[in-house]
Amino acid sequence: MRIEKTEFRDLLVVHLPVFGDERGRFQETFKEAQFRIETGFNITFVQDNESLSSKGVLRGLHAQKSPKSQAKLLRVVRGSILDVVVDLRRTEPTFGKSFQIELKERDGKSLFIPEGFVHGFYCHEDQTIVQYKCTNYYDKNSEICLNAFDTSVNIHWPEGEKLLSEKDQEGQSLEELSDLFF
Repeated sequence: MRIEKTEFRDLLVVHLPVFGDERGRFQETFKEAQFRIETGFNITFVQDNESLSSKGVLRGLHAQKSPKSQAKLLRVVRGSILDVVVDLRRTEPTFGKSFQIELKERDGKSLFIPEGFVHGFYCHEDQTIVQYKCTNYYDKNSEICLNAFDTSVNIHWPEGEKLLSEKDQEGQSLEELSDLFF
């Protein structure tokens, strides 16, 4: 396991080795003890989620407000995505800024997203599968949604049509979410 720090405090790219031969491939996708040693984080994941999406689907940008906020460890099982997070931690110098990373099956990368970020992704391929671990259970009443096209956060989505859920189409601006910041 190799940890790559980003300019955002505690937002990490986790590199895990992928072993392949003529039979296929093998990868340890999570090892709690090693994750804690490498990151210094004493967290427990309590829920695993998986989504299957078509090309052009844009999911997000979601988070849960405190005290139900979640950290996430995300990876792509099949396909590829543009993964995007926005820092909602008002005391951080990166507040309101976005981070983007391409994640693909077999690239050995996971993204650790600490509490205080909204998260979403755009699918580049049909049948894209994304898995993520969460440190808190899903709570519909705690969920917030940032408008993925809010110009104040400067996200550069790929060209072309984007398919969003009704909930995601009604996401709020960064300014409208100001009383919910972490």
